[in-house]
Parts: sequence; structure tokens; C-alpha cells
Amino acid sequence: MTDNLNEGEPLIRPSTTEHPLYDQVVEACRTVYDPEIPVNIYDLGLIYTVDIDAEGKVGIVMTLTAPGCPVAGEMPGWVADAVEAVPGVREVDVEMTFQPQWGMDMMSDEARLELGFI
Repeated sequence: MTDNLNEGEPLIRPSTTEHPLYDQVVEACRTVYDPEIPVNIYDLGLIYTVDIDAEGKVGIVMTLTAPGCPVAGEMPGWVADAVEAVPGVREVDVEMTFQPQWGMDMMSDEARLELGFI
């Protein structure tokens, strides 16, 4: 992902939430867990964008809790495998970014509760 601040575009592109496959793709992402944190990567806020086109091609922009994460090379494949299993998905492209940097404020309330932050 490129830094588009000069063009006035957000760092995190909006997801295609109206697409009929969106909820299923999100649920597939929720089956992937960071091995060091007992919360799925979607609720951790590691999935920035889910973009689905009319042909069923899914583009996911995600990050990690830290650039040096020991599973950095494997996690995009885990996400792709989970999403490819969704009926109607034709292709999955997972892009890793560290802009913006992940922060604990990106976690869902469910994740904060699970980790004892609320």
C-alpha cells in the first residue's frame, strides 16, 4: 500500500461491505489467530481492508501487531487459505502493510474484553 496522504486519500481504503460475500469473508478471517494472542486477527484489527469485486476476487490489506512478528511470512497464506474456502470466492490476494502502524486502539471491544482490557 502506498502512502496517499498527499493526495488526500485515507491510509486504509474502505471495505466493500455491501458485497454479498463480505460477511462470509470476514468470518473466514476470524478463523485465523495470531499464535501469540488468543484472539482472531479480524477482531485484533489486523485486517484493514476487504475488497471484493463482481467476479469474486478478494483483495485483503492486513498488518501484523509488530513488523518482527515470527509468523509474518506465514500469516498472509493462512488468511488466503481461509478466504479461498468461501463459496463464491474466485481468487484471493493478501497484501501486507505497516502503514498505518497497528495499535491496540484498533481492536474490537470483543478482543479488548477477551484480553482483559475492559
